[in-house]
Amino acid sequence: MSDVTKFLSGFRRFQHHYFDRNPELFDRLFTEGQRPRALMVACCDSRCDPGVLTDSKPGDMFVVRNVANLVPPHIQAASYAGTTSAIAFAICNLGVEHVIVMGHAKCGGIRALMENKQPGCDEEQLIAKWLGIAADARQQVLKELPEKSREIQTRACEQASILKSLENLMSYPWISRRVNEGKLALHGWYFDMEHGALMQYDSDAGEFRVIELNPEGSADHSEEPLQPQRLFENWESNPPL
Repeated sequence: MSDVTKFLSGFRRFQHHYFDRNPELFDRLFTEGQRPRALMVACCDSRCDPGVLTDSKPGDMFVVRNVANLVPPHIQAASYAGTTSAIAFAICNLGVEHVIVMGHAKCGGIRALMENKQPGCDEEQLIAKWLGIAADARQQVLKELPEKSREIQTRACEQASILKSLENLMSYPWISRRVNEGKLALHGWYFDMEHGALMQYDSDAGEFRVIELNPEGSADHSEEPLQPQRLFENWESNPPL
């Protein structure tokens, strides 16, 4: 029960130190509704809270969280409506301009995918079916990095699964149309928990690179959206690590 009490105490601090000090923000959100400019698809891992990691205010970002930050392909959309309906709402109803898929180091879901154990009980079967969305990423890692350690393979799969989710996003006609029209930009991010670094996928270089931030917190270089047609172009010569 102490954990629940901790959360209630935290909400009390939120009321006094945040809500009461930002009346205009919450009045606007209440009367005008939400107008986030970005959708983030993130892992539900308790160590990687998107709002905390990006220091976002309420209303800044529409967030969809699931195991291993996966996006099902369009052909499977109806089977995973909890994720796909939220993505559709953010893009088609709220009109977000950016979609960020953010993975992270030490992802338990990707580790389970790489271990590929046969599911036993019902809950294991549910998880295994969901992780199957990234099965192609696992197969590609094993093909390209057969001699590497399991640790390196898992890290590569964490990053490759981000690319797979971005590829799956482009399988939705209403997403690919907006991307091609320049109305929507896709981004692949990776949180390196060990070093406290944020990486982004550079489709020209074919690799994830650390985003260098200046003292003001903005990037020293402009972060260009991905060119979806080049997501896997450089994989064979330079797989994500």
